[in-house]
Amino acid sequence: MKIVWSLLAMDRVAEIAGYIAQDKPSAAVAWVNNVFSKVGQLSSAPELGRMVPEIQNKQFRELLYGNYRIVYRMEKSRISILTVRHGKQVLPIDEIMD
Repeated sequence: MKIVWSLLAMDRVAEIAGYIAQDKPSAAVAWVNNVFSKVGQLSSAPELGRMVPEIQNKQFRELLYGNYRIVYRMEKSRISILTVRHGKQVLPIDEIMD
């Protein structure tokens, strides 16, 4: 299944990597690579993540990676990566719902 990243999700990954890079640039590169690797698993196992608790809709799921939530939507022919948030942050529903 095709994986498509939203601009918001890409911005969030860049923002988080920038924060990590302040202390250790190599850790930021590793974190980004691991996030993309984790998301890549969805192409063969789209239901790998759990249902997003705030939404309670099977179409909206999330992968947990360390302290982060990778929120995605399963569609007929693709998986849309909607956002990446720290687990302690409130997930703004309007940010991911069309």
